[in-house]
Amino acid sequence: MKISNPFRDLSRFEMVLYIVSMASVFGSFLFFDRSDMMSVAASLIGVTALIFIAKGYVIGQILVVIFAVLYGIISFFFRYYGEVITYLCMTAPIAVISIISWIKHPYQDTKEVEVSNISKKQIVIMLFWTVIVTTAFAFILSALKNANLIVSVFSVTTSFIASYLTFLRSPYYALGYAVNDIVLIVLWAKAAQAEAKYIPMVICFAVFFANDIYGFYNWQKMQKRQGVIQLNEKVKR
Repeated sequence: MKISNPFRDLSRFEMVLYIVSMASVFGSFLFFDRSDMMSVAASLIGVTALIFIAKGYVIGQILVVIFAVLYGIISFFFRYYGEVITYLCMTAPIAVISIISWIKHPYQDTKEVEVSNISKKQIVIMLFWTVIVTTAFAFILSALKNANLIVSVFSVTTSFIASYLTFLRSPYYALGYAVNDIVLIVLWAKAAQAEAKYIPMVICFAVFFANDIYGFYNWQKMQKRQGVIQLNEKVKR
């Protein structure tokens, strides 16, 4: 799988989406909180990760690992321990595993990952582990007196499903993250009620939501295109 010069491969729409996303995130931090450079860096890295994940490029997963670490640190300072544990102990490790999976499953000789159809068995296994992970985190976060407990637990659930689907190379990973984005918008909106400096995080996840919706659309196109090409190759044989 090739990973060089990924920006060259962005379509006109993708480049516009990327620039608008970066400008929205950076502009919100300039307006509301110029001192929190870690949040700025994390958000910009997150936006960059999403545009490349939407294209099925492994570099997107590499950036997710960096984003997860930074976001975990940011969440710690606001006592969102659910986000800390979720991103440092779940999202980042699963992203590392996904990197390996994506490298092993390139689509032919391209930078693009091979899109996969998930089976009923994989869905059952995913739901089983989702219940286990959610239950465990609910007890842990309750013991830690996590801020906004119910929303945080739901964030764990949606984040785990999205990460698992990303590992499986399913287009539905993007819908999982889109739901998670909505949860995080609510979570940080509650934080912003206490301190306006957290408003940029609300805007950040609103931008993430737009990128994840595009990711679902593009992965469906990728899946259809890859399926047609594979079918034509079989016919030729």
